Amino acid sequence: MKFTNKLVKATILKRYKRFLSDIELSDGSIICAHVPNTGSMTSCWAEGWDVYLSESDNPKRKLKYTLELTDNGESLISVNTSMTNKIVQEALSLGIITEVAAYKTIKPEKKVFDSRIDFYLTQAGLPDVYLEVKNVTLRTETSLAQFPDAVTTRGQKHLKDLMKIKEHGDRAIMLYVVNREDVSTFSPADHIDPEYGIILREAIKSGVEVLVYQAKLTPKEITLDSKLKIKL
Repeated sequence: MKFTNKLVKATILKRYKRFLSDIELSDGSIICAHVPNTGSMTSCWAEGWDVYLSESDNPKRKLKYTLELTDNGESLISVNTSMTNKIVQEALSLGIITEVAAYKTIKPEKKVFDSRIDFYLTQAGLPDVYLEVKNVTLRTETSLAQFPDAVTTRGQKHLKDLMKIKEHGDRAIMLYVVNREDVSTFSPADHIDPEYGIILREAIKSGVEVLVYQAKLTPKEITLDSKLKIKL
């Protein structure tokens, strides 16, 4: 997925109040940029890192700039969580996610039980697919990506709903999108949310499919690129 406009390279000084960051532009001026990420962003930024900002000319916006990417010197990291489902939708339409490439009808946000699953895929002659997406940016060890970065009762519930979907005879898929390139393996973050790890393993045993795709990131575009190994 290509960025609409050219991103602005800058330096991050501070993140605060969750959605705000102080950024130093190349001319030395300091601006406040929006941070479109509700998570802890652990391992995703530090003072002095290079970052990339999108710029808006909408006069109704309070903040002109939005933080899109950070750079730890090894990899770009996508910190705009609203981009993840857009990247997945593009990948689904292009057949990049091989496990569901045969499905041609793709609908976002399907209501099921008490949740909204991110994507609903159908194709004549094939079982329906419910596909939930989770954004992964946490790196806790060398080459290891983990999810979640905080306790997530909502994420636990999604896994339970996927198990119910599987029981009803449809395909249920949990897709983790790893939005950084300095990792090669994925595992649940048991040290952060042990209950999530327990439920994920139960889901796999029940037949829920778990996929981990890694993004390729540049200041021009983000695309799903390759699959990562899963360590349980």
